[in-house]
Amino acid sequence: MPSVVGLLEQHELAARRRVDGLREEADRIQAELAAAEQEWQEWVIARRRVGTALSPDGGSVADEEAVSGPRDADARSAPGQAAKPKSQVPVWREGLTWSVLSVDYQRILQALADRHRLHQGPLTCQEMAVAFGLDAVPTRVEALRSKAKRLVARGWLAERQPGRFTLAQGPAGQGGAS
Repeated sequence: MPSVVGLLEQHELAARRRVDGLREEADRIQAELAAAEQEWQEWVIARRRVGTALSPDGGSVADEEAVSGPRDADARSAPGQAAKPKSQVPVWREGLTWSVLSVDYQRILQALADRHRLHQGPLTCQEMAVAFGLDAVPTRVEALRSKAKRLVARGWLAERQPGRFTLAQGPAGQGGAS
């Protein structure tokens, strides 16, 4: 007859295996979600461009969009959405400063700029959470991962290894200027 401790160890091992399997599945789903979100954004941009090209006013909307920038274009295309100021992440381009981003995104960029300046290499989201004084619980880490992935998709950060983030070439060339 097996001992109580032996049975508990078996149940603990089975639970640990299940948790590991679910974590792997969650990581896979998170990666799929990020890819699908990026594809969706590309289709939104394509639809907007086609709509502008086919507009009856001869493309004056395109001229207005080029002057006002992509962030304002997002606000025009979805007037029903009440996006908070700086809550959207614009695609990085030369001359765009960090001040267009919300404080949370600026904080991530600053942490990675400091690492870049000190030649310390990439950061994981768990390390960022600890550096920001947050509890490194899955909800906080995943919130940071979502923000970091959005910054990667918009050209502000690079993710050369899965889950390890650094400044992208363009923003790093600014010397961390915000």
